[in-house]
Amino acid sequence: MDRRLIGALALAATLLLAGCAGVAGDATPTDDGEPDRTIEVTADGEATAEPDRATITVAVEARGNSSSAVREEIAADEESLRSALQDWGIEDDQIRTTRYDIRERRPRSEPEREDVEPEYVGVHRYEIEVHDVEAVGEVIDVAVDSGADSVNRVQFGLSDEREEDLRTTAFENAVENADGRARMLANNTGLEVVDVYTISTMDDRVSPYRAEPTAVAEDAAGNGGSATSIETGEVSVDVQVHVVFEAETTE
Repeated sequence: MDRRLIGALALAATLLLAGCAGVAGDATPTDDGEPDRTIEVTADGEATAEPDRATITVAVEARGNSSSAVREEIAADEESLRSALQDWGIEDDQIRTTRYDIRERRPRSEPEREDVEPEYVGVHRYEIEVHDVEAVGEVIDVAVDSGADSVNRVQFGLSDEREEDLRTTAFENAVENADGRARMLANNTGLEVVDVYTISTMDDRVSPYRAEPTAVAEDAAGNGGSATSIETGEVSVDVQVHVVFEAETTE
């Protein structure tokens, strides 16, 4: 890739990251505004990095013979859970409710009998944001020991700044791959790539790493309990670009 095209592609990628759907290069158009010859390619780019954020989904669950009893039990467990997490170092704004539900449940075999007492079940599910990925297992133990009844998911991701850096790298890889494909096509068709005419994004996605707890602490005191162990993996950002290159014959 020559320096002129490197500059054009770098500028295009920068503008795309700023939110543009497509940009025009410095192509020499014909009288009707279009280049005389073009080569169009679609290419992918990927970048990966170790995570620096994690989200743990836990739930407090309760059962009882009335909705108020279930609500009170959930509220008590929630207070214990939040207090323990805050004592550990989790700020209140790092704990978010994702589901709160209390419903009546009757036996399936006799759903209409009035003499059968219904059971009420409730769940309060939270997402806990952790800024130290090495401490995820410890935070799970704190949550379970302080009232969480289930750990539903652990997801590793990136901070906004790190994700943006990774996206920039993925765009650079994508446009470099596009240039390589265009030159391969040009070499086999008697053409030469001379400039970038337009570039646009086709796809842009972040793939977090999801893990399952391999062990859960049995009690807060550690009497016979085993600490939670969570393995992490890389987070990837994938982008796809469509580039139209101006070309000319080599004759």
